[in-house]
Amino acid sequence: MRTKHTFRLPPDLAAQLADYAHRKRVPQALVVETALSSHLSPDNSERMEAALGRRLDRLTRQVERLERHVTISNEALALFVRFWLTSTPPLPDTVQPAAQAKGRERYEGFVEALGRRLAKGKTLAQEISQDVISKDGTPDHTDGAS
Repeated sequence: MRTKHTFRLPPDLAAQLADYAHRKRVPQALVVETALSSHLSPDNSERMEAALGRRLDRLTRQVERLERHVTISNEALALFVRFWLTSTPPLPDTVQPAAQAKGRERYEGFVEALGRRLAKGKTLAQEISQDVISKDGTPDHTDGAS
């Protein structure tokens, strides 16, 4: 047994309801019944909360991986700069122009090598993870690699 309800809808919502029911080839009452059932369902909010929780967990893991990769990159750069500053003597003024020209040439080579490396898709974080695996024999899964 069904109970009859009479209610009024704004014209735009009534048009949307009629259009949707026409496209789906179902009665408008069925569309309203299904929408009300879904809206009033107690587990609907729980499903949405669970889905949101899963998304937040995934985002948290992604942010943690990004943080780890940024830390590795910063440390690698800091070590390189420290090594370079401590091992490179200052040049006399007479050889500065030649050194600058050679530096530009080496920088262009560096940019080309970086482009090739990025095109391959292999990252420093992956190499470090592989190095850790080869040294202690246990896989490092903190970067999301399997």
